[in-house]
Parts: sequence; structure tokens; C-alpha cells
Amino acid sequence: MNEPVRLSKLMSERGLCSRREADSYIERGLVFVDGRRVSELGTKVDPDCAIRLDTQASAQQQQRVTILLHKPVGYVSGQPEPGYQPAVVLIRPETQWRDGRASPAFHPAHLKGLAPAGRLDIDSTGLLVLTQDGRIARQLIGDESEIDKEYLVRVSGHLDETGLARLNHGLSLDGRRLRPAKVGWQNADQLRFILKEGRKRQIRRMCELVGLQVVGLKRVRIGRVRLGDLPPGQWRYLRPDERF
Repeated sequence: MNEPVRLSKLMSERGLCSRREADSYIERGLVFVDGRRVSELGTKVDPDCAIRLDTQASAQQQQRVTILLHKPVGYVSGQPEPGYQPAVVLIRPETQWRDGRASPAFHPAHLKGLAPAGRLDIDSTGLLVLTQDGRIARQLIGDESEIDKEYLVRVSGHLDETGLARLNHGLSLDGRRLRPAKVGWQNADQLRFILKEGRKRQIRRMCELVGLQVVGLKRVRIGRVRLGDLPPGQWRYLRPDERF
């Protein structure tokens, strides 16, 4: 027989919501387990049980927004640092990108609880995802995330075949081996990196280990969502037909 597990943990593992959201839904009586309403925090359940959210909770989830921002150099992705602003300050009505497609109008409520799902260094540019939806955050940065991210990296220095092979598979940072990457030349001075992890300043440190210096770094894709023509400093909402 399977050991019972905390309901909030199971809900998070199944991608229904974040653990914090699960606790809120449970407290408010918005979660059903095998057809029975559960409202006690810390409840343990069979790991194979059927879980359903009340329509009120489902409606709340559908109202949560996810924003795609083309982060310029000079902004930090998360918490403010002395002398620098967080990228979320760029989410304003006048910086919303209109590409001719139907899109929701900006509302100040969309800033409440909006948080970056992953980091992008202060001196890097490109696609940054900010979301109110714990399911998307977990999908992109959870421990089991298999979403890959693609970067174009302009470099200086010499890289031989051995160095390229090490970039793909064979480097460690902080005493821990990196997951295999896909790295190849995009053109004479630019590499393309595809990673399934995002440790702090990972690409810059990887390049240093093989004698390269990063001159410029841009993230152009997260999963199936591309930066595309989104201009620097502007943002748009994730469309209903887009999935990471």
C-alpha cells in the first residue's frame, strides 16, 4: 500500500497549483479528494487519489496572467539590487507591445504577485517570463523541470573541438556536475546554447572554463515560446494558444 502524502504536496507535483496556493484552496474548502471536500491543512491522502478543484478556484487560475518581457541590459530579473531596478518596473501600459493580435488590456491587478519564473543576469538580454500562475512557475523552474532554454552567446577567444565537447558534456560548477547541454557555433563569433538548467551566471562561467569571454548573451526561447520580434524593453501577454 502506498504511503499517504500531504495533499498540498501532491497537488503541486501534479501541476494543479503551487503548494502555497494549494494550502489556500484547502483552507477555503475548494479542494475535493475522491469526491469529498477537504478543508483541513496538513491532510494526508493516498498518492493515487482523484483531486478536483472547485469551479471558483479554477476560475481564479484562469484569471492569472503570464507576461513575456524582452529584458534589456541593466535590469535585474528578481529582487532589486543597489543602483539597479527589477525588470518588473518595465511592465507598464505604455511598454505593452501590440503586434496586431487581440490582447488583453493592461490592468494594475496583473502586477499583484507577479514574479519572474527564472533568472536572467543583469548584463544579459532576452526573454524573461513573469507570472502570477504557480503552475507555470513550477513548470519552468521546478526541480523536475525539463523545459529547455535557448541562448545566443557572442564570445571572444579560441575554442577548439575539445573545448566544445566539454561545453556540451563535461563541466562542473561549484563542485557539482552540470546537466548535458547542446552547444554549437551559430556563426563565426556566436555560439548557441540549449540548457535544461539555469544556475547563476552559468553560461558565462562555462565559457570561462574553456577560455572564452562572453561579449553578449541573449535568451531567445523558453520551451516552445520564442522571443520573436518582441522589442527590447517591451512586453506582451502569453497567448491562450501558447504552451511552454
